[in-house]
Amino acid sequence: MTKRILILSVFVVASCGLAYELIAGALSSYLLGDSILQFSTIIGCYLFAMGVGAHFSKYVEDGDVLSRFIDIELAVGLVGGLSAAVLFMTFSWTEAPFRTVLYVMVFMIGAMVGMEVPLVMRALNDRDTGFSELVSRVLTFDYLGALAVSVLFPLVLAPKLGLVRSGFLFGMLNVGVAMWTLHAFRRELDNMAARVLRACAVMCVLVLGFGLSDRLVQWGEHGLFGDDIVYATNTPYQRLVITRFHQDLRLHINGNLQFSSRDEYRYHEALVHPALQSLPWARRVLVLGGGDGLALREVLRYPHIEHVTLVDLDPAMTDAFATRPELVALNRGALRDPRVKVVNGDAAVWLKGSAEMFDAAFVDFPDPSSFALGKLYSVPFYAGLKNHVAANGLIVVQATSPFFAPHAYWTVDATLREVGMRTYPYHVYVPSFGEWGFILASPQGAFAPPANYRLPMRFLNAETTRAMFSFPPDMAPLKMAPNRLNTQSLVREFERDWKEVVR
Repeated sequence: MTKRILILSVFVVASCGLAYELIAGALSSYLLGDSILQFSTIIGCYLFAMGVGAHFSKYVEDGDVLSRFIDIELAVGLVGGLSAAVLFMTFSWTEAPFRTVLYVMVFMIGAMVGMEVPLVMRALNDRDTGFSELVSRVLTFDYLGALAVSVLFPLVLAPKLGLVRSGFLFGMLNVGVAMWTLHAFRRELDNMAARVLRACAVMCVLVLGFGLSDRLVQWGEHGLFGDDIVYATNTPYQRLVITRFHQDLRLHINGNLQFSSRDEYRYHEALVHPALQSLPWARRVLVLGGGDGLALREVLRYPHIEHVTLVDLDPAMTDAFATRPELVALNRGALRDPRVKVVNGDAAVWLKGSAEMFDAAFVDFPDPSSFALGKLYSVPFYAGLKNHVAANGLIVVQATSPFFAPHAYWTVDATLREVGMRTYPYHVYVPSFGEWGFILASPQGAFAPPANYRLPMRFLNAETTRAMFSFPPDMAPLKMAPNRLNTQSLVREFERDWKEVVR
């Protein structure tokens, strides 16, 4: 019976160990961007730390194996369980270097996790288990535990529980293993009262943290955003937070501002109207991204538009902006309009599987801060998009800031030109963001900026439009290579540009 308990504990501790690694990687990706860099460095640090822990496990004396195993379970449960909350609060409320705290915690957890399996194997070996059978059983349950959490984490834990609550949950599981082991081997261990008291104290801390997770996250996000949070949710794809300051609603995705209701009209008028004013014959429009419905709101102002397909990855995004009264008021019910078809899915996959043709397309994705987003700014993606737009139609792409991220901006322009389109770069000043940029592209036809607009505008007129298509010397064009899928140079250019801004 005791052998089974130790072997089954390997399944649990393997699940917990991988979970802490995934939580650290996901949280750092949310807060810092560039998911490949974050996961790669965290995995490397974690595996190295596990090696260090495995090495130092040999210094545990034979008579202390079970005692040290229990102590390590309590320690890794406490540190690992608190890790997501501590990291989030560090990023939100303190001046401490987040990366330093991140890698210190990852190393600590990895070193402790690295000691677990060697200690279990030694405890089993002391109980006359054949070595080959011992290795087979322990590694089997170790890998099964890793498989279980690798499936559950993206499908259930991250979107349903969130990263902070998931951390506390797995910490409780580690402490549960310690308590289970204490009970099973109570006749072989001394100082039982003190050990049980320590385990109960750690468990109480984690249970309290689990129960208060939502408040901790809200408190951390208040420090991060500064405004009252009116809506927040975890989805399988991202963290959505909507804040309010007086009458100003703001959408944040993974901590990055997407719009402010005070000035979003500048952005969305500039995105949509120079193109649609030039296409009085347009009937069918494609919107990629833009699940908030704000670009859609501007498209639907044209009575000659008969059909709009909006493709956005996250159903939580489109559902919120189609149902929450304050958000529906902002987009004027655009997502409920009978002319609109909403598709929730990967835009790149949808383009490959669709045969629909459109007269205009508006691409309003988040900035290319990760490789998952960078693929949506790549040569293959724009080539596929071009095949869905009429030869004399127009495509408009949100292309980051030509002032703050000039290398990234002109990389987007080069990528569109690489697939044979004529490009017409332009920019607009949005107070919440600063100078922002778009690229208008034509598969074959020519384009001239409109001199007037048939619809009333809050920002656009002949003068502002003329200024948008003129670039001053400090935003002059740069010669850049196109963003190819296998290299994703755009993501690195974007990260480099914004690092220069921070400095």
